Amino acid sequence: MQLAHELGYRRVFTSLLQLTSADGEDLVAPFRDTVAFANQLGFAVIADVNPALFSDLGITYQDLSWFDALGVWGIRLDEGFTGSEEAAMTRNPFGLKIELNMSHGGQYLANILSYSPNRANLIGCHNFYPQQYTGLGDARFTEYSQPYREAGLTSAAFVTSHEASFGPWPVNEGLPTLESDRERPIASQVMHLRLTDAVSDILIGNAYASDAELRAAAAAFSAPNPGLQVELAPDITAIEREIVLLPAHLYRGDASDYLIRDTQPRVTYRAESISARAGAAALRRGDVVVVNNDYARYKGECQIVLRPVPNDGRRNVVGHIAQSDLALLDELRPWQQFDLLAD
Repeated sequence: MQLAHELGYRRVFTSLLQLTSADGEDLVAPFRDTVAFANQLGFAVIADVNPALFSDLGITYQDLSWFDALGVWGIRLDEGFTGSEEAAMTRNPFGLKIELNMSHGGQYLANILSYSPNRANLIGCHNFYPQQYTGLGDARFTEYSQPYREAGLTSAAFVTSHEASFGPWPVNEGLPTLESDRERPIASQVMHLRLTDAVSDILIGNAYASDAELRAAAAAFSAPNPGLQVELAPDITAIEREIVLLPAHLYRGDASDYLIRDTQPRVTYRAESISARAGAAALRRGDVVVVNNDYARYKGECQIVLRPVPNDGRRNVVGHIAQSDLALLDELRPWQQFDLLAD
């Protein structure tokens, strides 16, 4: 937590679902200590709960003082009530945030909003999925997230560490929200969630992420623009490298189905010579190309291939989008700024 604090992290997620009344203070005490330390660092701590925990610990939705005494910022309802209870909990006198399970979908949020909750205390967070192949699909994730964005609520989703070995259940296959993120490097997962524009906050689901992963995730989250990793071609020239790694590429608004185009480099580098060189017979999806001297009017333009097109020799292949980020091309939108990143 100390390193995460230094890197700009501001939220902590923990689960109380394993607690029972039989555990007593022996198990609750470590939670209190952890929450107290997190609070000293300025973290907002959310604790995962469900109706069974309320029942077992003798807590009612009308009295959340137990959670206030624990020191948490709020509670996440892994399983919901009927709607009326959730709304009532948002009106608690302690200012505790009530975090809804966004992965429920359906009319869950609309039902709660119909009971006039205190929206200042209402937020949302998706599930994470320990079991491989059970995470949300990309389209479903967008669908379930949209009502929360439209309501202006803080929202969150999970990415997974590949170094961590601990989660709430004895399964170690990662803890992402999106199934498509499960095998991606953590920075790529963060970029993916940023590009969806579906949630405001991003959490690492499993423990403990390595120092390198904490740094990579923080850098991806706080970068001015979303970025895609590119594997540069061995024969890339110095000028072509500058063009590819320019900050803030702008996806041209009158978009093609075949190419993402950034036309500004052809202005910046109009005086430079970019010689044509032999390449493959066809350009494939994910190829990063720079237009060469043989396409004079467009020389210097940086493009990313979306669909295979013939290679007529007027575009130099200078790199390829990394396999982990290839699918993220579908998330880029016209007029969006983005970066191409190389190790």
